[in-house]
Amino acid sequence: METEMIYEFRRPKNIIPGKKYPALFVMHGIGSNEQNMLSLVNRLEDSFFIFSVRGHLTQGPGFAYFTIQGYGKPHREVFDEGIKKLANFIDYASINYELDPDQLYLLGFSQGAIVSMTLALTLGNKIKGVVALSGYIPQFVKEEYRINPGKHLSVFISHGEYDQVLPYEWGKENVDCFTELGVPVNFRSYPEGHTVSEINLQDFQAWIINDLRR
Repeated sequence: METEMIYEFRRPKNIIPGKKYPALFVMHGIGSNEQNMLSLVNRLEDSFFIFSVRGHLTQGPGFAYFTIQGYGKPHREVFDEGIKKLANFIDYASINYELDPDQLYLLGFSQGAIVSMTLALTLGNKIKGVVALSGYIPQFVKEEYRINPGKHLSVFISHGEYDQVLPYEWGKENVDCFTELGVPVNFRSYPEGHTVSEINLQDFQAWIINDLRR
């Protein structure tokens, strides 16, 4: 199985032959790239195989996973294709690397959070946990996608109270969506804009390490 996706790969320094490792798939914001997300996960390399995945679309100086037709409204066909490519990449990594299939995690910021939550809502038991930083769930995903979050999913959602790009209320709506599906959610808000503060970083890293042990 091949992949067209470009990605940056990190793994623990001392690999034990034959052992399967947890995996963390990392998705960036619009106009960014796979390198810019590594600073958010560099303390997690001893626990995870990390795949920081570049969006397949060119967007300004960087890349994107989908395009938008209006505020909070992705182009549906482009979005569907991006989700399909990311789901296929997860399958590719699971086949080509020594990954524990019961310990696959997603982490995304902004557009990366949008695709991460969508994947978590639709891939069933493939995904154990999600860290969604400052994103939203498109309405057509809630209404038209086949929703199947699996039985073991848990979610960390954070949002800036003064987010000037994606409103804080959208972060709370994410919580409502997962909660209604019976998915446990840890929601954190911060007196910040559309960014990831040091406290936010510390909080989600602590959450994901604790969740890994459950």
